[in-house]
Amino acid sequence: MSASSDAIVDVSGLGVTYGGRAALADVSFRVPRGSVFVLLGRNGAGKSSLVRCALGLQKPERGEVRLFGADAWRTRAQAMSRVGVVPEEPDAPPDMTARELAAFCRSLYKTWDDGSVTARLARFGVPGDVPFGRLSKGQKGAVMLALCLAPQPELLVLDDPTLGLDVVARKALYDELIGDLADRGATVFLTTHDLNGVESLATHVAILKDARLVVDEELDALKARFRRIRCSKPPRATAPAWAPFVTVSERSREWGVEAVVSNFEDEALEAFSAQSGASDVEVGTLSLEEVFLSLAGEERGAA
Repeated sequence: MSASSDAIVDVSGLGVTYGGRAALADVSFRVPRGSVFVLLGRNGAGKSSLVRCALGLQKPERGEVRLFGADAWRTRAQAMSRVGVVPEEPDAPPDMTARELAAFCRSLYKTWDDGSVTARLARFGVPGDVPFGRLSKGQKGAVMLALCLAPQPELLVLDDPTLGLDVVARKALYDELIGDLADRGATVFLTTHDLNGVESLATHVAILKDARLVVDEELDALKARFRRIRCSKPPRATAPAWAPFVTVSERSREWGVEAVVSNFEDEALEAFSAQSGASDVEVGTLSLEEVFLSLAGEERGAA
């Protein structure tokens, strides 16, 4: 899926604090039109604050978020008709059925596709006449997604939508997203802890760590520059341990040493092998989850 150069969401110098503690510190990135932009971070890294600012629900203390080219805080009322949101916790009046919720939401939008709601609820196996409060979490999430997609929004904001769902429900949600993206090419801004599930969907990845942005790039480029390198003995003591690589993490093993490097190139591997004296050098690719763990989930040099 290609993405044009214009940004649906443009975050610039964003800063948010709570009780003197930084939740976001000078965060900047752009969500290109037509992209599936995945925002990652451990709990407390600032993801929820960023989503609230992007939707105009929270005014940042510093910097700004531009949504569709305008200040998100000042133009939220106009912008939200072009945005579909699936929150982390599905929320709707518990006594209303899916059918009643669809009828209510229909009156709020100029564009509404009743047929898509009916079809999606049928595919997810959600009864139309059962009160929302009596549905399972997976069914509630399905209702929210169906309502989110029915107005055919330009931007989908999904805040950890698979949290608490079983494997079947997660797969159904991602299949539905894949189908909608293939049909319309909408822009998606997604936060999640399900890195394996989104890897096949994502085009761009940003990673927050301790309130700061440590990664912002296309997924293919990110995975291309990260590698795990293993060798059966340590490098010579007279040489920098992993030069010319930039190491993200290092570990000692019974059989030798390994490192995750963030600037892998074949020329760098040749230089490392020549100057380090390492033997039996092995190079492996990393999944998105492994890249994330190397950057945000493990301490450098952990056992």
